[in-house]
Amino acid sequence: MASMPRKRKLLLGLIALVLGLYIIVLLLGRMTHNAHLHEVAEQNAVPNVAIILPHKADSKVSLTLPGTIDAWYQAPIYAQVSGYVKMWYKDYGAIVHQGDVLAEINAPALDAQYAQALADLDAQKAKYNLASVTANRWRAMGHSQAVSGQSVSVATADEQAAYAKMEAAQRNVDHFAALEKFKQIVAPFDGVVTARSINVGDYVNSGGGQLNATGGASELFTVADTHRLRLFISVPEIFSYMLTDGLTAEIHVPQYPDRTFTAKFLTASLGYDPNTRTAVSEFTVDNADHALWPGTFASVALKANNNASHLLKIPTGSLVFQEKGMQVATVDQKNTVHFKNIRVGKMADSSTEVQAGITAEDRIINNPPADLLEGDPVHVVTPARGYNQSGWEESGDDD
Repeated sequence: MASMPRKRKLLLGLIALVLGLYIIVLLLGRMTHNAHLHEVAEQNAVPNVAIILPHKADSKVSLTLPGTIDAWYQAPIYAQVSGYVKMWYKDYGAIVHQGDVLAEINAPALDAQYAQALADLDAQKAKYNLASVTANRWRAMGHSQAVSGQSVSVATADEQAAYAKMEAAQRNVDHFAALEKFKQIVAPFDGVVTARSINVGDYVNSGGGQLNATGGASELFTVADTHRLRLFISVPEIFSYMLTDGLTAEIHVPQYPDRTFTAKFLTASLGYDPNTRTAVSEFTVDNADHALWPGTFASVALKANNNASHLLKIPTGSLVFQEKGMQVATVDQKNTVHFKNIRVGKMADSSTEVQAGITAEDRIINNPPADLLEGDPVHVVTPARGYNQSGWEESGDDD
């Protein structure tokens, strides 16, 4: 009977020992877990960054800009007389030569005015002939002192007045004769008809073509000379140094995706648009086969020597915009962040030239985090293959 309490005591002791060991194991596991969490938190508090080294700027600079192709000569043609379109002879795309008749205008009012002017000229000629005969007779009688000198002077003055009126009538006839020629609309130069805005029976106004829907004047035809073309582009101010004699451009147009055209620099505006800070530049394009049409959109590629090839360039994504100006975030040998003020030059989508503020040995953070501060520690890492989309050589330690 005395052995029963002893066994119970042993059992209770064994249970207490197991519970104690279990509690100790739980406490040790929690301590280990907390230590791991603390370590992870410390690691996550230090950001991972990729760094790059500045490169020397390229010796050549390339630039692609939108441009517009226009005709070498292009003229909207308006009517010089009022009337109805009798007939048109040249349609869209017609090849014309200087002086070719494009259309004829029926102008009965003008014809009547021309006939009236001719009649007035005949009347003035008759009056002048009469005044001339009369003046000659008075001058003859004046030589024999048969009439007074005053009478001779009056007859001579009447002759001169009649002559002046005859000359005025002749000028009026010349005026209407010139207008009669404008009843035929002719091509001003060799080219192609790019627009026709009239039909037979349309009424056209002198000097303004027919009236459009808004009441304004519109041209009858548009003729363009396309044996050569003019290319217009707007070059940013910072790249205007490229516009020099001998500069050529490669042109690509949507309708010929596999063909490249060449344009030669002609002139520039020598002034900048204050709204866009660009200069209008003009190039010439040979178009002997008439493949290009006026009004075509063109993608223009320019290439020239870089006047800033001595500078360093960095990825544009590494720039930091601060109140103090443009900066970059650099990493020293202790992996501590330091911001440096820089002065930038030409900026592009992928890279930016730096005029001052960094050296070729500076380790610059590419795409720095927005919350990065001066003196922060960082982990320098190298992105896995395929994640470096910038095309920039990155330097770092695997972590």
